[in-house]
Amino acid sequence: MNNKMKLNEVQKVTSIKEMLNLAVKEAGDKIAFEYKDENDKNKNIKVTYKEFVKDTEELGTAITEIGMQDKHIAIIGENSYKWLTVYLTVLKSTGVFVPIDKELNLKGIINVLKHSDSEVLFYSKKYEQWIPEIKKEVPKVKFFIGLNRKESEENVLSYDMFKETGKKALENGNKKYIDLHDNENNLKLLVYTSGTTGDPKGVMLTEHNLISVVYYGLQVADINTKCLSVLPYHHTYEAVAGILVALHKHSCICINDSLKNVLKNLQLYKPDYIYLVPAFTEVFYKNIWNNAQKTGKDKALKKMIPISNALRKIGIDLRGTLFKSIHQAFGGNLREIICGGAPIRPEIGKFFNDIGITLLNGYGITECSPLVSVNRLQFNDSSTVGVILPCCEVKLENVTADGDGEICVKGDIVMKGYYKDPEKTNRVLKDGWFNTEDYGHVNKKGQLVINGRKKNLIVLDNGKNVYPEEIENYILGIPYVQEVVVKGKKNKIGQEVALIAEVFLNEEKVKELEINNVEAKLKEDIQNVCKELPMYKRISDIEIRKEEFEKTTTNTLSIEMCYLVFNQCYSE
Repeated sequence: MNNKMKLNEVQKVTSIKEMLNLAVKEAGDKIAFEYKDENDKNKNIKVTYKEFVKDTEELGTAITEIGMQDKHIAIIGENSYKWLTVYLTVLKSTGVFVPIDKELNLKGIINVLKHSDSEVLFYSKKYEQWIPEIKKEVPKVKFFIGLNRKESEENVLSYDMFKETGKKALENGNKKYIDLHDNENNLKLLVYTSGTTGDPKGVMLTEHNLISVVYYGLQVADINTKCLSVLPYHHTYEAVAGILVALHKHSCICINDSLKNVLKNLQLYKPDYIYLVPAFTEVFYKNIWNNAQKTGKDKALKKMIPISNALRKIGIDLRGTLFKSIHQAFGGNLREIICGGAPIRPEIGKFFNDIGITLLNGYGITECSPLVSVNRLQFNDSSTVGVILPCCEVKLENVTADGDGEICVKGDIVMKGYYKDPEKTNRVLKDGWFNTEDYGHVNKKGQLVINGRKKNLIVLDNGKNVYPEEIENYILGIPYVQEVVVKGKKNKIGQEVALIAEVFLNEEKVKELEINNVEAKLKEDIQNVCKELPMYKRISDIEIRKEEFEKTTTNTLSIEMCYLVFNQCYSE
């Protein structure tokens, strides 16, 4: 931590329940959530902090009525107000919340339910067809509660009807849920980082872990008053950094109903900040320039940026005026994009900062609840992932000649371990230090720099270390490149002697740009975007894929999905 940096003042709490009760006390009539009615998308619903806490108390009381308040409670479904109500309800109980990746297949869902020892499953309409099979395969699940279900049958219940039983019990004096208190060091959130195979891995996070991220995250993070919530709730990045942090800040959370409606919802809700992953920011960036080229405004945009920067040096900030059309495309009020999940290209961060939308890149991992570091408004460097949270330490192991090492983290944010798997836990947790398997270093200003994953590191025959993620970020700047993987080219004795870029193209963009000889054009463009890199990091050959790369369950927000979002919006 930079000694000159002043920390933000944050009200300290010891539990999620205390945090929400404080929100009611300080901002009870303030809007906590905005979202579209599930039955009428033209109808916008607003929920105050007071109303939200009441909803959690009604649902929580219903859970106590069936004796499940201290059990493992799972949920699978799309982002929704009901999803968040279940989430906060369980966090305030003595039970454990288990969010399931909504992209998992039936087998994957069953694996997670079995491994997590879940006894209640909340689910959205999409998964109704799988309930009979889940009931058969996972008898430990005693109650199935359909978020969109209209009727209740035996142990398959309607969410609305179920919550109504809690409301009546609460009115009749049942205070079991309200009086619940849990130990902050008990397991509270069980997050699975895999599950498509028969060997899912459950990250155990305590309430202390979650509260620490909220408290210390707000000390260094500079978030505003209204956000658009876009990323999947089953990811800790959005569920903790996006939702819990916003609630303690007393922000208004606007729930995005569909990826294809992101820009529409930016204009509808007019948020001042948003959490995104690099894939989104990449597409934002590309589409701004594509749109500028189509309208013949790209040259003017290139000229205005240095003029604007020069004026700012003498205290004149005209970014809101000079780049008004871009700001309007994002709703007109967007001031911050908080980005995590992977490093971003510095030029993207600089561009957004230049036009008046500050891009704050951060770093985290599920096992660290998930936030480790984040950039700050007055201390922002897009080539880094920001300053380390005050509650944790970072050290480097196996340091290379370049000064990079394996990043290890210790402190209040580090998980208890992997659920029912001491062997895997002991491999990554030693004396309280968690080995992230990410390579990087801390610069002289105290900012963390991430270069790549240990498992992806390419060691060339000349001894040079190459982090493919760095080069991939450059290549992703090519407008018609949708996905890319950089790998080593081996000689006869197995030494990696050069670099190959395996590329999956956006065919629509190729047609739009009227590219005839794709291979030749791609080679030329890769050479151009990588020309600033040292020779040993240059691409020697390319491979063009006909199919997308296989995705992991934690990488469902692919570039293709992002293109769907914004290409649809820009075409309107």
